[in-house]
Amino acid sequence: MTLERVRTAITTHAPELIALRRLLHAHPELSGCEHQTTEILAERLAAEGLTPTLLSTGTGLVCDIAMDADSQEVRGPIVALRADIDALAMDDRTTTAHRSQLAGVAHACGHDAHAAVVLGAALALLDARRAAPRPGIVRIIFEPSEEIVPGGAVDVIADGWLEGVLAIYGVHCDPKVDCGYVGLKAGPLTSAADKFEITLTGPGGHTARPEETVDLVRWTGRIADQLADRIREHVPADVTVVLGSVHAGAAANVIPATATLGGSLRTPHRSAWLVGEQALRATLDDLIAGAEPVHRPEWTLAYTRGVPPVINDPDTTETVRQVALTLLGPDGVVDTEQSMGGDSFAWYAELVPGTYVRLGTHDPGTGASRGDLHSATFDIDEGAIAVGASLLAGTALAALAAADGLSVD
Repeated sequence: MTLERVRTAITTHAPELIALRRLLHAHPELSGCEHQTTEILAERLAAEGLTPTLLSTGTGLVCDIAMDADSQEVRGPIVALRADIDALAMDDRTTTAHRSQLAGVAHACGHDAHAAVVLGAALALLDARRAAPRPGIVRIIFEPSEEIVPGGAVDVIADGWLEGVLAIYGVHCDPKVDCGYVGLKAGPLTSAADKFEITLTGPGGHTARPEETVDLVRWTGRIADQLADRIREHVPADVTVVLGSVHAGAAANVIPATATLGGSLRTPHRSAWLVGEQALRATLDDLIAGAEPVHRPEWTLAYTRGVPPVINDPDTTETVRQVALTLLGPDGVVDTEQSMGGDSFAWYAELVPGTYVRLGTHDPGTGASRGDLHSATFDIDEGAIAVGASLLAGTALAALAAADGLSVD
């Protein structure tokens, strides 16, 4: 009855978890600035007698739950549960009472819900520990700065918190899936995502005599139009380049001396990710080198390596699947496809077996469209918090039991 006890504990804590999610949603904090969020989570864990540790970056925290509380020393394997906690630089256009109170900052990716899910899992695990102590540790990770590359996971790893971890699990809100269901996929789940900025320079000039200078606006348009197609000549697999910013000039009668194009490079294939910068440079050479020198711009490329694809381990994914089927029923697990989005959970999965779960957050009863992440009107069915918390707590217990050659029911 271990999983049933987890479900009961989460039901008891559900009102508190929803209130926490709403508090975080109303007071979002950008990457690297999650001070209040970190403090709220740390205080709640400390109230349970736990000892959370602040990350060296100053935000985010890690907290170990020794599942055998009576032992003189911590014994057994370590299983980690991870949530990201930062918000996005965008407006919240929802109409709820708990909408963001800070202009230009919003939890439009569900990290407030992720934090509530993992805190709920921690509270349920403490209840399970009181009922049946067992060897092992569940490490709770509240990761900051996921929304900026390369993501706060690299700081968690640099601080040594993945050392000795047997497996790691996490959930991400998915508005394409109904609440009460979870999406699973063994193997590649997300895509690699890097960012770049191209800077073009020339002497500038008068728009009356473009033939006497380097027409950077025209070059900017040419690169913007051709870059995405031409880069495929230099990569071994599918790659997508999308520009998010283009800046050239400030006056209608002046050819500018500087122009910039910023964007992202994404690919579902790790092999293509490894050569992404090289391919982008080769493409720019192809596009620009053929022009006459007098009309050719100089260019530089600032390329920031982001994240590799999240690759779910088959064994840990099967552990999640079995727990989900027990908690949600035979129809509670749906297959999910690999997305073009990136996530810093990938850094953990590069080092230890792990599974990232798509947590259904759409409320089918509202009749509203499913929407998408990073939308100004993004919101969730808050019943998903209990689903995610039960799933992660149950999965942690199942993973620890399997490490000891046991099973969890």
